[in-house]
Amino acid sequence: MSPVDPFDDASTARAVIDDHGAVVRWSAGARRLLGYTETDVLGRPAAALLADPAKAPPGAPADRRWNGPLALRHRDGHTVSVRLLALRASAPGAPDTWHAVVPPDTADLDPPHETLTSAALSQSPCPMLVCDRKLRLRWLNDRMMEIIDLPPGQVIGLRVSDIGFRSENTELEQYLTDVLTTGLPRDIPSYLRPSGFSKATAQLTRLAPLIDAAGRVQGVCLTGHDFTEHYLARERLQLVNEASVRIGSTLDVTRTAQELADVCVPALADFVSVDLLDPQEHGEPPLRLTAPIGLRRAAHGSVNPGSPEAVIKSGQLEIYPTGSPQADSLIAGRSVVASVTAGDLDEWLAHNEPRSDRAREYGVHSSMSVPIQARGTTLGVAVFRRYRRPDPFTADDVLLAEEITARAGVCIDNARRYSRERDTALALQRSLLPRTLPRTAAVEAASRYLPAARAGVGGDWFDVIPLSGMRVAMVVGDVVGHGIQASATMGRLRTAVRTLADIDLAPDELLTHLDDLVVRLSAEAGGEGSPGEVGATCLYAVYDPVSRRCTLARAGHPPPVVVPPRGTARQIDLPAGPPLGLGGLPFESAELDVREGSVLAFYTDGLIASRERDVDAGHRLLREALATYSDSLDETCDRVLNTLLPAGGVADDVALLLARTRGLPASQVSTWDIPADPSLVSPIRKQVVEQLDVWGLQEAAFTAELVVSELVTNAIRYGAHPIRLRLIHDATTLICEVSDTNHTAPHLRRAKTWDEGGRGLLLVAQLTERWGSRHTADGKTIWAEITLLPED
Repeated sequence: MSPVDPFDDASTARAVIDDHGAVVRWSAGARRLLGYTETDVLGRPAAALLADPAKAPPGAPADRRWNGPLALRHRDGHTVSVRLLALRASAPGAPDTWHAVVPPDTADLDPPHETLTSAALSQSPCPMLVCDRKLRLRWLNDRMMEIIDLPPGQVIGLRVSDIGFRSENTELEQYLTDVLTTGLPRDIPSYLRPSGFSKATAQLTRLAPLIDAAGRVQGVCLTGHDFTEHYLARERLQLVNEASVRIGSTLDVTRTAQELADVCVPALADFVSVDLLDPQEHGEPPLRLTAPIGLRRAAHGSVNPGSPEAVIKSGQLEIYPTGSPQADSLIAGRSVVASVTAGDLDEWLAHNEPRSDRAREYGVHSSMSVPIQARGTTLGVAVFRRYRRPDPFTADDVLLAEEITARAGVCIDNARRYSRERDTALALQRSLLPRTLPRTAAVEAASRYLPAARAGVGGDWFDVIPLSGMRVAMVVGDVVGHGIQASATMGRLRTAVRTLADIDLAPDELLTHLDDLVVRLSAEAGGEGSPGEVGATCLYAVYDPVSRRCTLARAGHPPPVVVPPRGTARQIDLPAGPPLGLGGLPFESAELDVREGSVLAFYTDGLIASRERDVDAGHRLLREALATYSDSLDETCDRVLNTLLPAGGVADDVALLLARTRGLPASQVSTWDIPADPSLVSPIRKQVVEQLDVWGLQEAAFTAELVVSELVTNAIRYGAHPIRLRLIHDATTLICEVSDTNHTAPHLRRAKTWDEGGRGLLLVAQLTERWGSRHTADGKTIWAEITLLPED
């Protein structure tokens, strides 16, 4: 062996044989073993080297390897017995070869086998110890002595429990006993911090029985294998996987930030705070960050219940100056790791006494600040702190925190974008829905609207529309879909319903016109004229407090519920009708008597539909919630929502409209049949004035006399008999109605200077609050409303 080349090739005999059986390589060890030089054997058959060619090894073993005893012929003619190992080698584009090797005599090895074995056991990086049959410590290597931190002279002969070895694992001695009893090896994985070590390590402790020649167990050998890096890598991978599952479960910014903190505690840090930049105008954060930076606490998490380490509360805005971990990390645009013990945060803590006191109280020693970024935009910063775990943050911890924070950043950005869109849609929805319901003599009404928790604002709407003759229209609808488009469509339909209601269309006729509108909207939305691209359902009802009758029609909408006073809630049997937008299908209306004081409940399907129950169960719960009487409809609305809706939010938006019916007594209504004689208009006026005196409405007598005179005269002149005059009044309004059987409606026009007529309706319009006409099954009705309130 030369000092330059430490390997002595002459001690080992090696040869290479090609696939034809010829020798192609011959080592110095082979020449020393058999006496042949390279010139003697190269290119010649290897079989010639055998003492007995008939006992040649097989040429192509299935496992591509052969080993065993073999008799070779020395150059001088004597036989050399060896143990040969032959391996078949393959190379791309080259024929296979056999590599044959004969190990040297162990007596020629230096240093001796015992010396190397003893050194290997004592100096092995794996901690080892040996116990006898009584579990007394008989031997341990150098690494094990480092772990137990005691010299061998003080521990040999003691039991493992006597030296407190790994006191965290109290079952170790029992495991040793099991191995002695059964004679079977055992593996024990553990993750702990041995005494004398600054950080925890992952160990695989292997217990193996020591068996003598007679097969008896004489002791146990304990070997520890450190797989900390693999363990931590697996833990990091598991934490990343857990973060991908747990973070972003909702589209709520605060909830997502809290999920980030919860995932990292205690797996990565003892305390985690998440601070976010407030969105600027149009929802965009500032492009350039400079200190001091204002951040709002979104969430924090701790190993201690209640997070007592937190200096600021969730939702509180804090200004972070230069030198703070938050500002330094955001301005640098990268993660910043700081050590409290090294003084990296002295300047920051010196200017913030509460944080300094809290850091000393809990013994914070390490801090790591990671910017929260998504799609090239900085959203905030997450700060990780350690005080219970003694080890500082490592480079792997930084990579792990950045990976988790990046995932959380995308979820937070999605939540913010969704929140902006949802807030916009909700603002649009609120602006399109009635802010307050009108007070009418016909009904007392209350309503509720709840947007969907996940899908966002939809197209549900409701309305209460005063009509002529003290009547009132009530409507509830639902546009298919969610978001701004659904809200905009809802607004257009609500406006259309109000316009159609203003001309006093019957419920079935109104839905027919509304269906045509939805078909047109569907075509405008890109449906190429095919129905169903924009869909909606609707229920429209008209209640008359004079007759106490309600006329209803629905287009694919859930039927309403009526609760008579001191009666049982029941669902109104009403023809379903097709949803709006199909086009060309008829709608049917139904009419029913409604007792005064009854409650009519109109709602959208989001109230009764649920994953936890079927629709029939939802209807049953609704009837039960409405059955309990309350003087306040607002209380009834709240009870209905609390009964039917889950506490965590609804899957679909919900609209609810409750109306308690009122009736006008017969004493507040007066009716006259008008003969077809213009000369009798004067007595009719006199009767009207007398009736107003009975009602105590003398202040409205002059205006009412003029209006009645004009409307009755027009009906006699242009209408068809029979003609009827009706006066209706409540505390604030006097209504004059003239009905005839002619379907032609009057029109307001401007009379020329020398025209004798044409000024009557103009006079009516000037003297009354409002006037109009409505068609009935028998003709038409001209009406005018006179306010009874003072001008001021």
